[in-house]
Amino acid sequence: MLISIALTALALASSQVAAHGGVLSYKFGSTTYQGFQAYNSPAGQKSIQREWDTYNPITDPTVPEIVCNTNGASLGAGQLSATVAAGTKVVATWNQWPHTIGPVMVYMAKCPGSCTSANPASLSWFKIDQAGLISGTLSTGLWGQGQLVNNANTWTSTIPASLAPGEYIIRHELLAVHTSNIPQFYPECAQLIITGSGTAQPSGSYLVKFPGAYQFSDPGVTINVYANPDQTNYTIPGPAVWHG
Repeated sequence: MLISIALTALALASSQVAAHGGVLSYKFGSTTYQGFQAYNSPAGQKSIQREWDTYNPITDPTVPEIVCNTNGASLGAGQLSATVAAGTKVVATWNQWPHTIGPVMVYMAKCPGSCTSANPASLSWFKIDQAGLISGTLSTGLWGQGQLVNNANTWTSTIPASLAPGEYIIRHELLAVHTSNIPQFYPECAQLIITGSGTAQPSGSYLVKFPGAYQFSDPGVTINVYANPDQTNYTIPGPAVWHG
């Protein structure tokens, strides 16, 4: 009986991984950091990534889990931070990603002190990269997520070279919009220590809070891509990209 229950749980987890997913590792230059292992206890894990417990999507943009997934907690003694120079490229690798319709977005937030003790919901986030509908129409065109899949489930972004040094959280997010009017958010967060001689910091409309950055009423959040098959424009939710 116990073996049967265990096999059922394993099958369920496997089906969830196949259907959805998230960031499994980060690469900065020649250094790769493994992500948190979802569906496993955080006890004993060490990662630059914050805890996330499920491959399932977040379908409500106003819930606390929208910040860094469920539950987005620090790993405490196991929480690491990658030391990265401003201007470095970051390559995030997802699992075998099944969705190709929807945008890719990358955010950062500066922590007031140690990111390990910071609450991500209290931070001010700015977007450093995004890709929505790249070409073609809503239902059949090339999207950011399609490009991610074409690049072996990886996405490369550049940390702004002029960014002031300090402790930051980087937040990668996929918004799958292939299911009519039901958004599927997949955010994960990891901790960085940015070095360099930059002095720039975003302000004003570049900064947003999570929750708060997205609403159901946003045209890029609640959307039926099949209702207007010939449409060739899409509005990516959230603020404009801050390039530094």
